[in-house]
Amino acid sequence: MTYPPLTTTATLAFATRPANGERAIHRYVVDPLTGERPRNFGLEDKSVIIENVRGKEDSVSLDTTGFQFYKDPITKINFDDEEEIRRVYYSESIELVKKYTGASRVEIFEHTVRRRIPGQADVDGRRQPLSRVHVDQTAATAIALIHKHLPPADVPKLLQNRFQIINVWRPLEYPAIDWPLTLCDYRSVDVENDTFSVSRVSADNKSELELMAVQYSENQKWKYLHGMTPEEFVLFKCAESIKDGSVAVFVPHTGFSDPTTPEGTPYRQSVELRTLVFYD
Repeated sequence: MTYPPLTTTATLAFATRPANGERAIHRYVVDPLTGERPRNFGLEDKSVIIENVRGKEDSVSLDTTGFQFYKDPITKINFDDEEEIRRVYYSESIELVKKYTGASRVEIFEHTVRRRIPGQADVDGRRQPLSRVHVDQTAATAIALIHKHLPPADVPKLLQNRFQIINVWRPLEYPAIDWPLTLCDYRSVDVENDTFSVSRVSADNKSELELMAVQYSENQKWKYLHGMTPEEFVLFKCAESIKDGSVAVFVPHTGFSDPTTPEGTPYRQSVELRTLVFYD
């Protein structure tokens, strides 16, 4: 019998702060040759131990570590069909988020389908697994997105109660053994020293939102669920309105190259939803 690994050791890419105290900027325009987006902050590779929580999934949760794994199948659809994704997968996922969080309202504002193809850049709508530790939004951006995507008349009341940004990540077609997702236990993050805001500037310089870059710390505790199947998914926080220290607020995360991946393993495919989550 083959047992899943207890841990794996992998190289993750972390951010380093810009020189001279400059504001960190990441321009959201892709170089067609390299697939890279210009930035003024550095990256450094660090080797980290990543714990497999398979068999001990109850050791993590949305409000303690900031993420939680579930098993709940979905209707099989064509994930190359944008209309079908929005019509079928959106509605099913909204109900799953409500079911597992107790939220009263869930709005999906974005989705990304990723398919790993070695040597291919992120161009023409093709998206590879992201290979840099990050958090998708800052607290300020969370508020901005609520104003952007919801009717103005609804916003004041929604902001009076608890709200979150939660991502829904699920493998497609095959178990995510190749380039799985790893997430950092929020309790091991020093928010002041391990993170800094990055202004994500659009190609036309007309819009700007913030994401959160993550610096390496030996205190960080990294987790993954080995061999996640398309019947499984993970919810993880990118923003949380409760900031009194009682709950996890966000989750650093990234895809990673697992050196234990067997040769011939199908390349990772996945879908992620970004949701605005509200409570009565």
